[in-house]
Amino acid sequence: MTYQHSYARSIADPAAFWAEQADALAWYRKPLQTLSENPDGTHQWFADGRLNSCYLALDHQIEQGRGEQTALIYDSPVTGSQQQFTYVQLRDEVARLAGLLRELGVQKGDGVIIYMPMVPQAAMAMLACARIGAVHSVVFGGFAANELALRIDDARPTLLLTASCGLEFDRVIEYKPLVDRALALAKHQPHQVLVLQRPQASATLVEGRDLDWHSAVAAANPVPPVKLAAADPLYIMYTSGTTGKPKGIVRENGGNAVALGFAMRHIYGMQAGDVWWGISDVGWVVGHSLIVYGPLMNGCTTVLYEGKPIRTPDAGAYWRVVEQYRVNGLFCAPTAMRAIRKEDPNGEFLRRYDLSSLRQLFLAGEKLDSSTHQWLESTSGKAVHDHWWQTETGWPVTAPCVGLDGSAARPGSSNRAVPGYHVRVLDDDGQLLGANQQGAIVIALPLPPGCCQTLWGDHQRYLDAYLTAYPGYYHTGDGGYLDDEGFVYIMGRTDDVINVSGHRLSTGEMEDLVAHHPAVAECAVIGVHDEIKGQVPLALVVLKDGQGINEAALQSELVASVREQIGALACFNQVRVVNRLPKTRSGKTLRAVLRKIADQQAYTPPSTLDDPAVLAEIEAVLASFARVG
Repeated sequence: MTYQHSYARSIADPAAFWAEQADALAWYRKPLQTLSENPDGTHQWFADGRLNSCYLALDHQIEQGRGEQTALIYDSPVTGSQQQFTYVQLRDEVARLAGLLRELGVQKGDGVIIYMPMVPQAAMAMLACARIGAVHSVVFGGFAANELALRIDDARPTLLLTASCGLEFDRVIEYKPLVDRALALAKHQPHQVLVLQRPQASATLVEGRDLDWHSAVAAANPVPPVKLAAADPLYIMYTSGTTGKPKGIVRENGGNAVALGFAMRHIYGMQAGDVWWGISDVGWVVGHSLIVYGPLMNGCTTVLYEGKPIRTPDAGAYWRVVEQYRVNGLFCAPTAMRAIRKEDPNGEFLRRYDLSSLRQLFLAGEKLDSSTHQWLESTSGKAVHDHWWQTETGWPVTAPCVGLDGSAARPGSSNRAVPGYHVRVLDDDGQLLGANQQGAIVIALPLPPGCCQTLWGDHQRYLDAYLTAYPGYYHTGDGGYLDDEGFVYIMGRTDDVINVSGHRLSTGEMEDLVAHHPAVAECAVIGVHDEIKGQVPLALVVLKDGQGINEAALQSELVASVREQIGALACFNQVRVVNRLPKTRSGKTLRAVLRKIADQQAYTPPSTLDDPAVLAEIEAVLASFARVG
């Protein structure tokens, strides 16, 4: 199957194309109705199909003869523990946990909140919910109590599953006090709380409400998977909203299973029996698609890693895992590779390990600067692929489809649209733009299977946020352009395009130039207010370890580079060196917070902030910019 043929068919006749992809699934009842359109412009896939996501991920794999194959590898350098589960072992654990959920009153369609660290039981909890048709919502472990309370009130769960603690390098984060505080703040109260006790901290259980995970599961009886409609929700994934209320992205069972089957085989090139490593957290969409459901539904061995790219114990942590488990393909965020590069710029740690099993690396979650791309490819000797997707889509929008013949990759681009996604670029008036013209990146409807079609309990908000701005299109919120050959260039969120004296300029393009400097480990370029020019760019730069360059010399060299590549019109002349950039726990740089600090506006540190201490340094550095500016 070639990329060109697949893509053309998927756009010309999406119903026929996705009906063929759906045939690869083990349905209880195969759908006869592939695609239908609703009056409000949303769509429904496989409406009359019946299936179960947990069955596809476990029971069906056992029926295919993979029962003794390793399904899940748990590797925790922060605790020094490792564990492996075959498909049979994982199915048995999940079936018993599902039985406990049923005994605790959880029924099909009920909500379940999972607030857990990166331990096998988190994945088991997700699969157990899927087994009985409960709708799980995984909340990133360690989220502040008020953020957890917001999600409890929105999802209205019957049950909450948690652990006594999570681990951050050498720090123990006790979860149970956060859960207790969240429940005190929340209006809705789950019936019970199931608590996994970990050796690093013991949680105090509330009598009559809280249950010990191990003893309760041990006494439960396993249950089989239930037959679900394709449109039945599998999970809710909350993402930040501009109103302060999180948006509950809803993922349906049928579309998700078809999309992830296509993605694992044709985008990532993974086959049954391969070892796949999605480096993320189960609290993010990557954890759902590329740690739990995608790999297991496609018969792969999946790695669940409780650690960091550095300091657990060093910058060779990822490469040790690749060698030890013979990983064939992996996904991670660019920020992780920048952290490794900062501590191991010459690849000395990398060369200690045998990476011969690794076929390729996929990076996404933020812009992959060309400097990091080139460094990773040259030091690893492996193909490194940028690709782009969103929580809302659940799987890649653009990518090099390594499992399809004729697919190509282009450094600097997030690559061509994946079959099913009709990516276009529009101007502010909604008119189509030609090649190499920057505008709003949109996707023509219908969205392919697996993409979000509503928000939990607030469908009108979905329509307003995604379908209203450009009728007939899904508004991604990202800006960029397509080149003459259809390669997509994501220049950042549309609010990352700055207006300097009437010129609309991409801070992403400037970041790419700054990141090319040999002394720069990572950077963020933001637009800050200027009374004359409207906005001017400011670069915040983190240096590689051991760099002797002074700030004045660095600024001079970077200004010259941007002036040469973009021009004097960019008004790029301010650079500040910082030790760290403020990031979310998933690794995204908090540019909106940086802009507010630089413009001396009030801001609230987001609950997703990885380390609050970094903001004090940033405020001090940007105060000097305000005086200069």
